[in-house]
Amino acid sequence: MARRSSHGRLKAEINIVPYIDVMLVLLVIFMVTAPLLNQGVEVDLPKAAAEKIDTKDKDTEVLVLSVQKGGSCYFNIGSEKAQTVDCANLEPRLTSIRERLSQKPQPPVLVRADRELKYDDVIKAMTVLREAGAAKVGLSTAPPNEPSVRP
Repeated sequence: MARRSSHGRLKAEINIVPYIDVMLVLLVIFMVTAPLLNQGVEVDLPKAAAEKIDTKDKDTEVLVLSVQKGGSCYFNIGSEKAQTVDCANLEPRLTSIRERLSQKPQPPVLVRADRELKYDDVIKAMTVLREAGAAKVGLSTAPPNEPSVRP
């Protein structure tokens, strides 16, 4: 909007109030949708103090096999949506999993297993990943509520 200054010349001003309104609306939208962007499967992880995976390379995608309490298995690569797979042979994703595991360096591979799951079921999930070509398979945990005290 232009208006005259005290010297009689036109002074151009930009009204930024509508831009602020738009930014606030976008902020609210992102705050509401951010928690919904979790692409993983809901699993009650055991709590333990553990180190985070070092992903210095931004192209590194973590391969995650999630095993729920009822025995359902889901697989996702990076931030893509988890897809149902057969726990015994990782079908229908076995071909894409083997393709990713053949890359050098091999991407991190994790098992997210429900804490009430039998130890035998967790070992079977790890074995299936090893048979697909994973050199190392890690276990995913939830951070503890309280920091651990070291003597």
